[in-house]
Amino acid sequence: MTLDDLSRQASTCTACALSERRRNVVFGEGNPLSPLVLVGEGPGDQEDATGRPFVGRAGQLLDKALAENRLDRTRVYICNTVKCRACDWSTGKPVNRAPTPEEVGACRQWLIPQLELIEPLVILCIGAPSAKNLIKKDFRITAERGQFFPCDLARTALATLHPAYILRQQSASSDGGFSLLVADIARAWDAALRLKGDETLKIVG
Repeated sequence: MTLDDLSRQASTCTACALSERRRNVVFGEGNPLSPLVLVGEGPGDQEDATGRPFVGRAGQLLDKALAENRLDRTRVYICNTVKCRACDWSTGKPVNRAPTPEEVGACRQWLIPQLELIEPLVILCIGAPSAKNLIKKDFRITAERGQFFPCDLARTALATLHPAYILRQQSASSDGGFSLLVADIARAWDAALRLKGDETLKIVG
């Protein structure tokens, strides 16, 4: 099984109701050989339209934060916990919503082998839902972001603020947490490089 094989299989998934209205499965993109994988919550409208993760306003902010660390999508891998857009269609117009636990559970059949094939040294969870899925169920983003935790799918994992949250918080007098996102990416990348250079190294604190 290769990452391409898994992506092709995921592209026809009907394991949950999100498949009924999706335009594209958003599997992931970037460098699968990178020691660092960024994992968000799920695709939005523009991601659903293009089949690419983090390409809307939040994605542009994430790219900016990566660039602040002299990184881009050729040097890291980016994916989401669910591969299809979660929407509320009750008004007839799609409104993004958080995926349900059942939808998240159904998509683990793609996320877990995806991460197992990539074998990242560090996972950076983008937002609390991703951290609750991959680090621990009671993860508290405001209290525990930027801290290293054990992880079954990498040598270590940490979480940061979601760019969509930062955009909502930004104002003329506040960066909304953008500087924290930049710092957390730097922390994750530094840990990944240190682990890559010394396989016996244990990242703590």
